[in-house]
Amino acid sequence: MNIGIVNDMPLAVEAMRRTIARRPEHRVLWVATDGAQAVDFCAAQPPDVVLMDLIMPRFDGVEATRRIMASSHPCAILVVTSSVGANAWRVYEAMGAGALDAVDTPTLTSGTDAEGNHPLLTKIDQIGRLLEKPAMPKPLAIAPVRGGAAPLVAIGASAGGPTALAAVLGKLPAEFPASIAVVQHVDQAFAAGMAEWLDGQTALNVRVAVEGDRPRAGEVLLAATNDHIHALRGGTFGYTREPASTPYRPSVDVFFHSLVEHWQGIAIGVLLTGMGRDGAIGLKAMRAKGYHTIAQDEASSAVYGMPKAAAALDAARAILPLGRIADELMVLVRK
Repeated sequence: MNIGIVNDMPLAVEAMRRTIARRPEHRVLWVATDGAQAVDFCAAQPPDVVLMDLIMPRFDGVEATRRIMASSHPCAILVVTSSVGANAWRVYEAMGAGALDAVDTPTLTSGTDAEGNHPLLTKIDQIGRLLEKPAMPKPLAIAPVRGGAAPLVAIGASAGGPTALAAVLGKLPAEFPASIAVVQHVDQAFAAGMAEWLDGQTALNVRVAVEGDRPRAGEVLLAATNDHIHALRGGTFGYTREPASTPYRPSVDVFFHSLVEHWQGIAIGVLLTGMGRDGAIGLKAMRAKGYHTIAQDEASSAVYGMPKAAAALDAARAILPLGRIADELMVLVRK
């Protein structure tokens, strides 16, 4: 993969160069020392992935990410910062602007295992798999909708998702008469912090989903492990490692398909901004079962990948700008 590095610290750049050099299939295409340079370099020589620092001269990594993703040459962006934990809020902002993931900056003394693996290389590999065109998954058999459980709003999102989720959830009232489950592509290390951050953006109660959870009206459950959240018979949620081969973890498709197979009540599927096509097939299956389905439109998406794939499959009954999705949900759950 061709990699662009954005960092104004020479020692950090050298540490990343040495780490990347452990994999002959990767090469550093260019190095930018501030956000403005990064925007220009992405336009002139688009890399496969950008390693984006957060705190830099001129404008920071969040603004650089926003401008790159809004340009005619968007790139996959991995936030690489001195401490993901210490910069958690900036990480969520960058992910809201379109970054895919985050990892701590390697150091010149950080070690690797016998195969040369390092957390940075693992994240780059994961993004490489996301950029590949995956095989179309086989749809599950579709059973008729049966009553019994409270309405469920199932939301999938990836790059740009945190900001989009905050916009949708922030417009819903505390007495929203349906449960909500969110599958956001995010490493489990950041899930708890993201739930806390989202909880501060909405009147609803947001928390991480745990094994055996039963959705409740007015509550938002966020998938919180690198395994896939899925619906079980009886109306509870669980986690599963399978399919282990999918590059999307947690996978929106796996969750949407589990609702088609096991959910016993009314559900609404929503697919927001994101890179790739995860969720499109699952949303199509939800629509075929008779559930109402919504996809975010291109103009309001930070990354028009997942909702674009859904639109191409005619998986969404409604394609809406971000600002109208919460209003549509209110209308649907009150019917």
